[in-house]
Amino acid sequence: MSLEVFVLGTSGMQPLPNRFLTSAAVRREGEIYLFDCGEGTQVSLKMLNLHWKRISRIFISHMHADHVTGLPGLLMLSSQVDRTEPLYIYGPSKLKEYIDANRKLLDMYINYEIRFIQTEPGVIYENEELTVEAIPLLHTKPCFGYVLTEKDRPGEFNVENAKALGVPMGPMWGLLQKGETVTLDDGTTVNPDQVLGKPRRGVRFSFITDTMYLSYIANHVKNSDLLICEGMFDSSLTQDAFEKKHMTCTQAATIAKDADAKKLALIHYSPRYTDKELRILKDEASEIFENTVLTKDRMIFELNNSD
Repeated sequence: MSLEVFVLGTSGMQPLPNRFLTSAAVRREGEIYLFDCGEGTQVSLKMLNLHWKRISRIFISHMHADHVTGLPGLLMLSSQVDRTEPLYIYGPSKLKEYIDANRKLLDMYINYEIRFIQTEPGVIYENEELTVEAIPLLHTKPCFGYVLTEKDRPGEFNVENAKALGVPMGPMWGLLQKGETVTLDDGTTVNPDQVLGKPRRGVRFSFITDTMYLSYIANHVKNSDLLICEGMFDSSLTQDAFEKKHMTCTQAATIAKDADAKKLALIHYSPRYTDKELRILKDEASEIFENTVLTKDRMIFELNNSD
């Protein structure tokens, strides 16, 4: 199993010609989860050939314009495509008011159900295969980070072992793969650990923006395969970051290091940095956490089960 992560926008505060406002998408088995929806999100979705109808859930971090201004246009796409499934939108309480006001004032044609869920700390979504946890952050408005974690899966099924133990091909194989013990016609029981390899760890993706540095974030994003985290300023602007309740690139790297993350992907850059100057952020962060990359609009990461 693998997850594909698409960076849709990387800029903070204002969009730039080559940097749309902050947004990222995760695709898993055709289903898309969207994290924030800054201005330009629709354009990146189109350029990456990601289909709007595949978006099942949208997770908004907070009510600042550079994280939600792409949402009204995205919702209005329903006038161009048929959709029967509900769209679930998670975010702070003011988000529902914002959506309702836009629908009314713009007289939006919406041909599907929108279900709003107010974000609270803890697991806010769970199905048989994954969870999404909301982490309280500290910004100038109520704000949450999100962690998507696949549940561990059974190890690979060993066909030769199953045959050697006398398990007939068919339903019993399926039961064993689900972790259930089976009983053969002669009364012999076969346990899953006799035919399954080592359990495979699920992939973990974390999305953290906007917030000042909080040491406890590392505990929540522990062992992330990919940590997308704001690194808005370089370390010379630490005081500015503190006053604006943002993080520097070195603080983001400290979280990645403390969390034993596999990869740190910086995002939500201050528009004061030119494309060339962004290298400063990467160089500083890499001194603390070596596997650091600068995200670029429409960059793609593929995360695979490796354990």
